[in-house]
Amino acid sequence: MIKPLIAGNWKMHKTAGESLDFVRQLLTALGGPLDDRDVVIAPPFTALFPVAELLRGSGIGLAAQNVHDAAEGAFTGEISTRMLIDAGCSHVIIGHSERRTLFGEKNDFLNRKATAALSAGLRPIYCIGETLDEREGGRTFTVIERQVKEGLNKFNAGDIGRTVLAYEPVWAIGTGRTAAPTQAQEVHAFIRKMIEGDFGGRAAAAIPILYGGSVKPDNIDELMAQPDINGALVGGASLKVESFISIIRFKK
Repeated sequence: MIKPLIAGNWKMHKTAGESLDFVRQLLTALGGPLDDRDVVIAPPFTALFPVAELLRGSGIGLAAQNVHDAAEGAFTGEISTRMLIDAGCSHVIIGHSERRTLFGEKNDFLNRKATAALSAGLRPIYCIGETLDEREGGRTFTVIERQVKEGLNKFNAGDIGRTVLAYEPVWAIGTGRTAAPTQAQEVHAFIRKMIEGDFGGRAAAAIPILYGGSVKPDNIDELMAQPDINGALVGGASLKVESFISIIRFKK
């Protein structure tokens, strides 16, 4: 049985002070650690250290939104795995569609990032998903297969056991459009079957596969009712405590 994971990706929102205010409200609303589901939040880099201090002992994980594959070097504006761990991170989002489309990050580079994260002890939340043109052109499964195989290249079963996958159809991110639960389930099942073929049934049965793409309080229950959807990577709805709490408290 895979423990559900709800991850909030704040993207380029909230100052350090605003992040701390949000976390205080979140902790009060939750009232303590949750036994039957995990929660992770991904604030901007400037808020990581103070948020980590506030989250200490809460059971809520801290994720960064990006990382470089090099341990250190002349990479102006980048951040390393060692820096993220020093700031208190346990997870890191890799391959988000905005990194792929706006910053041109390719599967081989993302694979190096994920490998670096695992080597450092961070748990990657590895994102995959097709564009609207690719879906309408009938290429969804071809795109997903390439992203998974190239992104997880040279992984072993142990690496998969420490990885989270997130399927986020690009056409549904921030658009208000959501893949129908049956559409999302179809892709999630395809991904799990691929993992089974490459890494074995035990790995496939244990890896969390999240859905991301305009997740809201009014669609989370139906999404989470699907057998291969194990959680959500939440964007806009994670920026307000009330909506994020509603998503965290989805009904099974």
